[in-house]
Amino acid sequence: MNSFSQQNIEGTQSNINSSNSRSSSSSVSSVARSLLPTRRRLSLDPSNKLYFPYEPGKQVKSAIKIKNTSKSHVAFKFQTTAPKSCFMRPPGAILTPGESLIATVFKFVEHPENNEKPLLEQKSKVKFKIMSLKVKEPMDYVPEMFDEQKDQVAVEQILRVVFLDVERPSAALDKLNRRLAEAEAELETRKKPAEDIGPKIIGEGLVIDEWKERRERYLARQQVEGIDSA
Repeated sequence: MNSFSQQNIEGTQSNINSSNSRSSSSSVSSVARSLLPTRRRLSLDPSNKLYFPYEPGKQVKSAIKIKNTSKSHVAFKFQTTAPKSCFMRPPGAILTPGESLIATVFKFVEHPENNEKPLLEQKSKVKFKIMSLKVKEPMDYVPEMFDEQKDQVAVEQILRVVFLDVERPSAALDKLNRRLAEAEAELETRKKPAEDIGPKIIGEGLVIDEWKERRERYLARQQVEGIDSA
């Protein structure tokens, strides 16, 4: 075998070894990435529990603050192991970077059966899951997006249910009541229409002269009073 052929063989073998090394390194990197914990997109408060007042036979409420801590728009969605007795408002939404909201969770509390201990003395089997999905641009929230992009969905947290004794004051119960009041205030704010700025436009771009409108109402009221007095 001449020296040229020997050099070609050695060069080919070197390329194969280099390729195998890169392939092995890439494979190791992908395995390592899969073992790393998923980077959180949301901050939750409370972080791993949902507190409910223990009132058997009633529908009770809990609340959780959800904040988008990423630099992208993030959609979130709730799931529960007890969909027949629990629901959430809102069940999902899209948060802009840094945006937060307080979600309210509703749950019906069953009466303990004959030989069962009250739920305050045992762990509830009900759990909630919060999932997140990175959204490239602002859009309307639809739950189907989580099915369409399953490979991009991350489980942010699984929350377990903790019941609080309403007859025993505690810091957790006080915080829950404050958070529920904040949730109601947020809901009322979202319900209010945005205030109009500037003159009102109607019809073919006509500007309502508010002073003229008030004067016409005043004159009409005067005419009615004049008719009544006559």
